[in-house]
Amino acid sequence: MMDRDRAHTAWSRAERIRRLSDGIVRVGPLGLGIDGVLAWVPVAGTAYSVGAAALLISEALQAGASRGTLAKMGLYLGLDSVSSGVPIAGWAVDTLFPGHAMAARALQKDIERRHGRPAPLDDEEARARRARPVGAKTAG
Repeated sequence: MMDRDRAHTAWSRAERIRRLSDGIVRVGPLGLGIDGVLAWVPVAGTAYSVGAAALLISEALQAGASRGTLAKMGLYLGLDSVSSGVPIAGWAVDTLFPGHAMAARALQKDIERRHGRPAPLDDEEARARRARPVGAKTAG
């Protein structure tokens, strides 16, 4: 896969993680996702937070993100993951702090600077991708 194609795949995956983690429900500028809900469930919240962070960092490494972007992502994700491990006050912070969204956006901006923004999928292709199981081969 070409560098540009791999980077655009990372951009799309970061967007998916961003929406799931911090943007399923939006009220004005605030968003709530799986990360905020699971923050109130001991162990599960931390497990999700660390797992999503690992996926974002993996995508950033595969996309060849700059060291500055990786450092920024590490800071956002570290704050998010650490806060989820502190009962009550930390859970509240984790619910309101969109660390995954901030890290995903940092990666997306890095990719956009180097490779441009990925072309939007047309409706038919987007529906086909959602219906296809992860890792399934495409025809053609």
